[in-house]
Amino acid sequence: MAVKQLSVFIENQQGKLVEIMDALATNDISIRAISVADTTEFGILRLIVNRPNRAERVLKEHGFAASLTEVIGICVEDRPGTLRDALRILSDAKISVEYVYAFLNKEVNIAYIILRVEDNDTAQTALKAGGVRVLEGEDIN
Repeated sequence: MAVKQLSVFIENQQGKLVEIMDALATNDISIRAISVADTTEFGILRLIVNRPNRAERVLKEHGFAASLTEVIGICVEDRPGTLRDALRILSDAKISVEYVYAFLNKEVNIAYIILRVEDNDTAQTALKAGGVRVLEGEDIN
């Protein structure tokens, strides 16, 4: 099972990110991972949260363009080369990576990596066959 990622289009205006964080916090939604990519006029906020369906509904109720996407989460040891090794598995399987972001758990020396790929099922199969731990939604949420 893939991880559900919440994508939100936000205007590049002061206070918009705080508005989103406030809506999530007041609805008891915790952020597990966050990434923002921006252009001149707007940004794309990508979130992994503990309650993705609820978060999507809440943000839409607050007037934000929000949608859920399935992404892959993997867990690797926090040491040089582990991301490269996972990406090589995908490359060898002819799977393109659209974007990637990561977060760390230094207490257990683990890196969690979120990958958006063109074919989740094939990517998960290839990664598992290559010895990479593929996360379930519950592992992050």
